[in-house]
Amino acid sequence: MKKAKYRRILLKLSGEVLRDSASGECLSDAILAAMAAQIKAVRQLGVQVGVVIGGGNIFRGLKGQDRGFGRAHGDNMGMLATMINSLALQSALEAAGVPAKALSATAMPALCELYTFRRALELLDAGTVVIIGGGTGNPFFTTDSASALRAAEIGAQVLLKATKVDGIYDADPVKNPQAVKFDRLTYSEALARRLKVMDAAAFSLCMDNQIPILVFDFFKRGELLRVVRGEKAGTLVTA
Repeated sequence: MKKAKYRRILLKLSGEVLRDSASGECLSDAILAAMAAQIKAVRQLGVQVGVVIGGGNIFRGLKGQDRGFGRAHGDNMGMLATMINSLALQSALEAAGVPAKALSATAMPALCELYTFRRALELLDAGTVVIIGGGTGNPFFTTDSASALRAAEIGAQVLLKATKVDGIYDADPVKNPQAVKFDRLTYSEALARRLKVMDAAAFSLCMDNQIPILVFDFFKRGELLRVVRGEKAGTLVTA
């Protein structure tokens, strides 16, 4: 079996992908099981896996403004949504025989442990998949920003951004079939081209801390494993 390129990764998952498009349910058991299977395969290579998952399948903080109760309150609700997803993924991983632990950026002692980078490192070194929910613990920050922050804190060698598209393009490939895919970009090139790799705060944090970002299609069978092995897949953004 080919060895892994990375020893420790931070995997950023979108909450939106957990929605069952057929039934409309916010959590799809099948998608959770598929996520767990991919993460399990990576862990079997000896890779330490940290995960940050969004909450868009349940609630997005920006919706708070539309409903009249403000961005800060909305973001707090969105952070709770990420905890629901984190606990769901923990359960799916445990059902697949993978030791997993959800940690929260805000205190929820009845539900899970409080996140600290030291506790996360202890768990990672023990072979446990660490799922860090609750965003940054503060409103006005996206889960992209949370993933960049946690990647820096745990010393991840790469931030893997899982999407429904197989990399970064010069235009939306869904709307423009002539869109050109990039195999590799520098941080400066991505900024100059105004490519929406991640939000500005998240991208700056990765650039300042020299954390490579690899954008890939999580739903392509075996793609996460290929990415972790260093095989050609997705788009790599680095210095």
